[in-house]
Order: sequence, then structure tokens, then C-alpha cells
Amino acid sequence: MNNLFKHWRNDLPASLVVFLVALPLCLGIGLASTSVEGVTGLPSVFAGLLSGIVGGIVVGAFSQSKIGVSGPAAGLITIILAALTTLGSYEAFLVAVVISGLLQVIAGFLGFGVLGNYFPSSVIKGMLAAIGITLILKEIPHSLGYDADFFVDSEFLQQNSPSIFSELFVAIKSLHVGAIIVSIISLAILILFERPFIKNKNIFKIVPGALVVVVLGVIINWLFQTISPDLYIGPKHLVQVPTGNENGDIFHFLKFPDFSYLTNPNVYIIAGTIALVGSLETLLSVEATDKLDPNKNRTPTNRELKAQGLGNIVAGMIGGLPITQVIVRSTANINSGGKS
Repeated sequence: MNNLFKHWRNDLPASLVVFLVALPLCLGIGLASTSVEGVTGLPSVFAGLLSGIVGGIVVGAFSQSKIGVSGPAAGLITIILAALTTLGSYEAFLVAVVISGLLQVIAGFLGFGVLGNYFPSSVIKGMLAAIGITLILKEIPHSLGYDADFFVDSEFLQQNSPSIFSELFVAIKSLHVGAIIVSIISLAILILFERPFIKNKNIFKIVPGALVVVVLGVIINWLFQTISPDLYIGPKHLVQVPTGNENGDIFHFLKFPDFSYLTNPNVYIIAGTIALVGSLETLLSVEATDKLDPNKNRTPTNRELKAQGLGNIVAGMIGGLPITQVIVRSTANINSGGKS
């Protein structure tokens, strides 16, 4: 137990930052998964949040990765949408998620985690560079106050605009002064927190810059609402967390697999696809996070596949989306000083 809380001074503030990064991503991925017509029992936005909880608690408990963070991944959205269209039922899709988890557990026991050792460094660096470029391009419109498009819509050809680049020009025509002010102050704080005279202060080793940015952003927006309503960033620009019904019951969000679909061959094809893509994405993220880890910890990849598989089994059983280790949230953990 002492070892569990040995690095709490590092892990507690890092966990807060990861939470603040993961929350909108989980909600956005859940929302994107609801955009299929003709499917019975579609998931709610809560499905993405549920997978984030399972990824943090279940996968985190069984994985031996020191700094890896798991949850629903934007890279699986196209597979999810295609699977829902093919199966026509979210309950059938959940059966595929459970089976994909079983396949990952089996792959872990058979030693397929060793495949992660054969990814060239150029692939890892290319993946990280591509993710970084995508993050920058996708966040510029939001920093200007244009929130018509979701972050998880990461395809070059967008739903609301011809392309990612043309969307930047659309955003310039929809400027929100309050959002721009908050963005500039936030970037200035993040840059300031990287300066040696700030990083070397003990207090700022406990309180990461990203957390300061979020808290200060909330305060500034509250001041806008009180002092200058024209600058106020309204609800349509904010993260909307799903709530329970009028009785406070959140369990009505839960959905369960219908195992009568086990006779449908498409379920097994989709399960294999989710297991393969999810495992590859996890192994790539493991290699990347191990390279970024300043403490140079090495993650046992077979154990990681088993943990991811167990997470997908649990997520599928209670209505969640597929889970992988994700590089953006893992990087946030590393940059915020997470140790264990």
C-alpha cells in the first residue's frame, strides 16, 4: 500500500490534468458514435464517459504500465460507425466488443505483445508528429471561438467543411473575442510554466500549468459573464456532461449485450477488427509512451494486451465503447509529472 501512494505528490495533480483532458474527449467520442441512422438502441454520450471510467479503473488496475492511460479512442470511431451500420443494433455491437476483449486476452497469453518490439522508431515518431499536427489544426478553430465541428472528427474531409485547412478560414470569420482572450492567456501560462524559474519552484511541481489554465479559464469566463457579457463564452462552447433523469438515476444510460446475436457471423468479423486495430493502437502507444517516459520504464506488452482485453470485456458488458491505450492522454500524464 505504501508503494501505491509513494508518488502521490506527482500522481494526484497529473490525474487531475488527465481527467480534464479525457472528459471532453470521452464525451466527444461518445457523441460521434450516436450519429448513425437506422440503428436500434444507439449509445448515449455517456457510453464514451463509461469507457473512460473502465479504462482508468479496470485497465489501470491490471496493466503494469506506469504512465499509460486507456479509454475510448478517436481512431476507432470509423470502425464503430461501420459496425453499427452493419449490425443495425448497439446490443449486437456490444457482443462484438466483449468478443474482441476475449481475443485480446488470448493474444496476451499467446505472447503477441512481442509485436510491439518490431515497430520502427520512424513509425513511432511519425505517429507522434501526425497526432501533434492534427491536435494543433483541430484546436485552432476552438481557440478562436468556432465550435461547430467536433474534435473527434479528425478526417481530412470534414462534416461541416471541405477540409481541415478550409475550416481554419471559416473559423476566422466566426471570431469570438472572449475565446481568443482566454486562449492567449492560457498559452502564455503554459509557456511560462516551462521556464526554469517556474519549473524549479516546489509549488509548481505539484500544481501543473494545465490545471492552472483550466481553473483560470473558468474564473475569467465567470468574470466575463459578470462584467462584460459580450465576452462571455456561452454554453454552446462548453463541455456538456450528461446527467441522470429527473430522479437522479444515471443507470438508465447503461445498455447490455444481446447474446442472441452470437449466430450472426458479422459480429465475429467486427470483433476481430476491433481486437486487431485496438491492439495495434495500444502497442504503438505503449512504445511511444515508454520512449517519452523520463524514468524509462518498460511496459510488459503481453500484460497490457490482457488488461486491454479485460477492459473491453467489462466495457462491452455494461454498454461502453471499445478501449485502447491512448497517446494524447498518456502524454498529458507524462507532461504533468505522473509517475505510477
